[in-house]
Amino acid sequence: MADSKEKLFSDFSPVTTEQWMEKVTADLKGADFEKKLVWKTNEGFKVKPFYRKEDLEGLKTTDALPGEFPYLRGNKKDNNEWLVRQEIRVDDVKEANAKALDILNKGIDSLSFHVKAKELNAAYLEMLLEGICAECVELNFSTCQGHVVDLANLLVEYFQKKGYDLNKLHGSINFDYLNKMLVKGKEKGSLVDTAKALIAATAALPEYRVINVNALTLNNAGAYIYQELGYALAWGNEYMNQLTEAGIPAATVAKKIKFNFGISSNYFLEIAKFRAGRMLWADIVNSYLAEGDCKCAAQMKIHAETSSFNLTVFDSYVNLLRTQTEAMSAALAGVDSMTVVPFDKAYETPNDFSERLARNQQLLLKEESHFDKVIDPAAGSYYIENLTVSIAKQAWDLFLAVEDEGGFYAAVKAGKVQEAVNASNKARHEAVAKRKEILLGTNQYPNFTELAGEKRPLEAVCCCGGGHHDTCEKDVPSLNFDRAASEFEALRLQTETSGKRPKAFMLTIGNLAMRQARAQFSCNFLACAGYEVVDNLGFSTVEEGVEAAVAAKADIVVLCSSDDEYAEYAVPAFKALNGRAMFIVAGAPACMDELKAAGIENFIHVRVNVLETLKEYNAKLLK
Repeated sequence: MADSKEKLFSDFSPVTTEQWMEKVTADLKGADFEKKLVWKTNEGFKVKPFYRKEDLEGLKTTDALPGEFPYLRGNKKDNNEWLVRQEIRVDDVKEANAKALDILNKGIDSLSFHVKAKELNAAYLEMLLEGICAECVELNFSTCQGHVVDLANLLVEYFQKKGYDLNKLHGSINFDYLNKMLVKGKEKGSLVDTAKALIAATAALPEYRVINVNALTLNNAGAYIYQELGYALAWGNEYMNQLTEAGIPAATVAKKIKFNFGISSNYFLEIAKFRAGRMLWADIVNSYLAEGDCKCAAQMKIHAETSSFNLTVFDSYVNLLRTQTEAMSAALAGVDSMTVVPFDKAYETPNDFSERLARNQQLLLKEESHFDKVIDPAAGSYYIENLTVSIAKQAWDLFLAVEDEGGFYAAVKAGKVQEAVNASNKARHEAVAKRKEILLGTNQYPNFTELAGEKRPLEAVCCCGGGHHDTCEKDVPSLNFDRAASEFEALRLQTETSGKRPKAFMLTIGNLAMRQARAQFSCNFLACAGYEVVDNLGFSTVEEGVEAAVAAKADIVVLCSSDDEYAEYAVPAFKALNGRAMFIVAGAPACMDELKAAGIENFIHVRVNVLETLKEYNAKLLK
């Protein structure tokens, strides 16, 4: 075997980076390498088109080991297990208990109960948890922030009454003082007093995390990855700083903090985010630990949840593709637990079918793809190791900037975090409008025949059941949670509810390849507004095409040909149509100014703002 390996390698001479670059440069035929092949991420750093072993030189990430400080490669040494969580909003306590018992037999090993504070008492908890073995499943609870200490006391009393070994119980209580400021714009109560009381109340539950960093909120508000991570680190550090200043030992505080992250569809960068996050948090906590404290306190405990920002109402089954790749990246990155959001969450309360699919998305990764068997499979990847270092730097720079300005609380109080994330939300909406950020089925390749029917977008709600978009007076600015697809959905719903569905007719003529390509582009473009599109094989004259369009009762006629041929076809077609329908040229030909001078106003191509253009068309066509 050794001889055959040697022979194999001797048959292929090594290729240097210089040789690769020579080949790439030749294939580019004079085009700029940086512009064509180097990707500048939204996070502010550049990604090369290829990486080689030499790119790992000097990277400390490659020295890390699984289960060892700084935990870059995960907290676990023997496997890559994670807990599959499902959320239950408790409206009726007996129904919630029955649902919990049912899904525990279907692969769930982590439950998250959203309970109503006004109903909290010992009997309520007994009914909710009846038949659930607290030592066999992770139990997580959310309630109004002013009642988290009451909830903690009730839980400890319940567990003691049932005779559980409290050291074996795992779970969390979702107290996050700063998150309410971000979501609701409200500051209420005392961060330190509530946190101290909560930590004291759960002292008997060493594996319960009760101080939360809900960076998921930033993700769902459209934050870029480096913002979610950088702010999360500053967020966690704020709790570390304030609580240690209040006299609580650093190791105690660190072991009570839990991070709840979102997962975007940027597959490789998300893997890098979680790896970088564990490493940076370990360094932060280590700076607080006293001599003799166990380094294990520096482990970042991560719950991950698929993003709601990129969920869509139209072509909603595509949401399954998004959440699946998101779940894959989080699993490969070694998170501790995960929630996959049901595909229909954007427009209705998830039903049994959608919740079953969401559960099974994770179970398939475990049972069929064995993602739970291999620890940090990304380790050593030239690409991902470099991404890890790059995202770590960007996030760390943001963390330092926040600290220099007084810390995360001060930044939230001043509205700086909200301003930055809302700016990202706006920038991403603009990118979606121009199709620089693709939402399959919404701004690219929409389902031409789909109708929303009774489906309408739902407004997001916070853990207490209140809407994100309320009209109450606020203490500080709040985040904007408009999903990326929201404006396209509003546009398409406007078309559908108008009672008039415009028909767009493709007048294809001339160069075969160009007319087909432009007809496909135009169909996708106009279907984003819910228009009916009629494609054609081609016409021999523009007059023939115009007659066919008029016969089809078209509201829009799109001329599809090559740039060179538009000088010949566009004006005659426009004149033949004679205002009987909106006339559009598909492309941005060199003769555009001459065509505009002839009265042609509408041109669609890759550089136009799709959303704004379609809004203008709706204003004209839906009168």
